[in-house]
Amino acid sequence: MNDAGGGDGGAVVGAPVVEGDWEYQPVRLPPDVTRISATVQLGIRAEFGGWELARTLLYADGTRKVWLRRRLSRSLVAGLAT
Repeated sequence: MNDAGGGDGGAVVGAPVVEGDWEYQPVRLPPDVTRISATVQLGIRAEFGGWELARTLLYADGTRKVWLRRRLSRSLVAGLAT
């Protein structure tokens, strides 16, 4: 997993994974990230990256793990096939 740095408020973003027509990206939010801050961060990813929320988990220590997904574009799929 890659540390996203200070710009993401401590979020740790994993490498995207392709499954079928979808691309998934795990994001781990530490317990000190407020719900409002998490909402803003994920909203920005949705607006500018085309991601949508696929699944969330809230752990006992307050850490959140979120899976984002987006449909693969046909041009990207064609580029992978060559």
